[in-house]
Amino acid sequence: MPRAMWKGAISFGLVTIPVAVYPATEEKTLRFNQLHDEDGGRIRLKRVCEKDGEEVSFEHIVKGYEVEKDRYVVLTDEDLNAIPVESSRAIDIHRFVDLDEIDPVMFKKSYYLVPEETGAKAYALLREAMADDGRVGVAKVSFRDKEHLAALRFKDEAFVLETMYWPDEIREADFGGVDVSAKIRGQELEMAKQLIESLSGEWNPEEYADEYRQALLQIVEAKLNGQEIEVVAPEPTAKVVDLMEALKASVAAAKKQADEPAPSRKPAAKKPATKKKASAKKPAAKKPAARKKAVGE
Repeated sequence: MPRAMWKGAISFGLVTIPVAVYPATEEKTLRFNQLHDEDGGRIRLKRVCEKDGEEVSFEHIVKGYEVEKDRYVVLTDEDLNAIPVESSRAIDIHRFVDLDEIDPVMFKKSYYLVPEETGAKAYALLREAMADDGRVGVAKVSFRDKEHLAALRFKDEAFVLETMYWPDEIREADFGGVDVSAKIRGQELEMAKQLIESLSGEWNPEEYADEYRQALLQIVEAKLNGQEIEVVAPEPTAKVVDLMEALKASVAAAKKQADEPAPSRKPAAKKPATKKKASAKKPAAKKPAARKKAVGE
């Protein structure tokens, strides 16, 4: 198990349950390093003062809040620690509500709450009570220099803390002047409902995979093995002007797919086209100055 990122207690009424907080998710995004194209060296970013051009070490960096252009109020750790926040070491439950009352757009990040040995029974008691009741706890908690609004629910016998955006952080939908109140014909609405019905099914997250990441890994492996990547032009998308015709074609395609037998296993991501580098010797040419090359050049 990874190291706990925060320790505190679930608090509701006069009951406290000591817990440790662990991230419930991890991103699988491939990350690239920036390299110098001349010699393959890593590009390093430095913290430089814009006034004197000198690099600044961490011990000489402070936090500043910009109150107007180029005017800052400097805040020290002592200033931040002096803020009277009741939720600094507690997940303070204020209310229990139905989960469907919370708009999913408010959810930010998920964390597992693991009980300390002394709080295991109270942890199980609250979990069972919430399971029977079917509601989630709305709480406030402070960690990582910020107070969070959060929802407390359970998943697979464990409590999950869902941090949420504050109401004033949620933007209103802005269509940029586009009129979305167009009159809809009954036939169009019925056809759209048919399309939704034909694409309906049970939610199974295992059916989905990040095909872009898989293809990117295959490209990395191919270049590592000395293969060249052939750029495959995407298939042109047919332009459909008539909405009704587009709906009819979509319903027909969905029905055809539903009639096909389900594959025994999930198909692998489509591999990018590759070709081996030619092995024939070319006439010798004047060599440029030697330089270090990065893998994949």
